[in-house]
Amino acid sequence: MGDAHPGYRGPDAVAPPTMLQAWTMGGLAGHAGRPGRSDTNDELFALLDGAGCTSVVATDCEQEYLRPLRLGDEITFDSMIESVSERKTTKLGTGYFITTRMDVRAGGELAGTHRFRILKYAPARRNPQGDEGSAGVSAAKGAGRTTDPADTTDTADTADTASTADAATAASTAAPAAPVGTGAAPPRPGSSRPRPVVNLDNAGFWEGVGHRRLLIQRCTGCGTLRFPWLPGCNTCGGPAWDTVEASGEGTVYSYVVMHHPSFPAFDPPYAVGLIELAEGVRMVSNVVGVPHDRVEVGLPVRLEFRQYDEELLLPVFRAGTGREGGGTAGGPATSSAKPGAVGVPSGGGS
Repeated sequence: MGDAHPGYRGPDAVAPPTMLQAWTMGGLAGHAGRPGRSDTNDELFALLDGAGCTSVVATDCEQEYLRPLRLGDEITFDSMIESVSERKTTKLGTGYFITTRMDVRAGGELAGTHRFRILKYAPARRNPQGDEGSAGVSAAKGAGRTTDPADTTDTADTADTASTADAATAASTAAPAAPVGTGAAPPRPGSSRPRPVVNLDNAGFWEGVGHRRLLIQRCTGCGTLRFPWLPGCNTCGGPAWDTVEASGEGTVYSYVVMHHPSFPAFDPPYAVGLIELAEGVRMVSNVVGVPHDRVEVGLPVRLEFRQYDEELLLPVFRAGTGREGGGTAGGPATSSAKPGAVGVPSGGGS
């Protein structure tokens, strides 16, 4: 993955960081020859299914890392159902939050703890107009939004329900408002693009995009550039950083052509590229201005910003070095999306 930290080599080497559950996955063969999980999890799910809670959505996870893993460590783990909440009502429906805890051990010593939380629920009924009857959601006519007068829980723990609704709708989090380009074409009916998820770590990136600037993080301790945006430096571990504006020049380092699945907001086949910027970092974005079957590794590209609707502005990369759409020699080009144009939220942890 390009991480050549010296701590991964030598007699005192530690394993590169990864999510805890990656060390315990059984792969395609499973955990052959080892005891399987107990029947407790299956029994609980069967009880909830019988109560009408047939749907499930992951809400969040918590991880605590207590020691690094080293060559020769034997990894074991125990998994248990830590808690089941009182019955709660959310925008998705009514059900129960189930928290599973996994303790990961290395050589018998606790190395980390992973908590994974899901909502097992009975889906809210919807009428033909799309209102969520059983969740108490009614359309606010003429306002272009919904109101939730009955979005409550059966216990006093309202915060859990609110955070779950937020997690379940994270994919539709709106990007920061961006200037509207002149001549921007309206989106096709039903073709609204997914919005990038903006959080504390990447908010500065999307703020830059809103001003048609592609910003790269730079560690103020060692000067290393990094992308996507992260809370700390992978090279020296320093938390302090500033930004450098990308020149807009780059090349296709790798790419894929998307054919499936079909989604109303996109028009397959289209090319998604891993773009190596002139500054040395790489980011994922669309390659435009050339048929998908003419995209190739090493193809020169240049940054431009496309306005897909009144709120969504995204960085894409145009093949060749032409500055079509209003770009100048000193900065990236800009353009407005035409019906059927393709764009994916790129970078910034979206």
